[in-house]
Amino acid sequence: MEYIFSWENWIYLGIILFIIEIFTPSFVAACIAIGAFFAGMFAYFDASISVQLFVFSVGTLASFFAIRPYVLKRIYQSSDITRTNADSLIGRTGKVNQTINNDLNHGRISIDGDNWRAISQDGSIIKKGDNVSVQSIESTILIVKLNKN
Repeated sequence: MEYIFSWENWIYLGIILFIIEIFTPSFVAACIAIGAFFAGMFAYFDASISVQLFVFSVGTLASFFAIRPYVLKRIYQSSDITRTNADSLIGRTGKVNQTINNDLNHGRISIDGDNWRAISQDGSIIKKGDNVSVQSIESTILIVKLNKN
């Protein structure tokens, strides 16, 4: 039984768990590996099995509650949020295909070859051929503003 809890086996366990962590993004296996390394240090100095297991447990829990939240925040930190679908149209420039008149409830613009229903942000009439920029989206209707050139 003493051989099972040798310092080499604790280190091997830690290395194997770090390799497993490469394939799992949760940082749980790495927390257990940190606990195994702590237990391996105590086993190297001939600590008893109960002390090794206690250090393993404390090291695992400490890394799980102290290190894991910090690491997950750093890993999943996103400085540039990628907008997708219709949200990616906000800020884009399009060309008016059909005069935009909010009172008559018509107007269409073209962005990258796609034809969208549009209304003006300030209620003004925007003539066909003018360039507009998309300010926001309501359902499938783009709220646009005339570009001042």
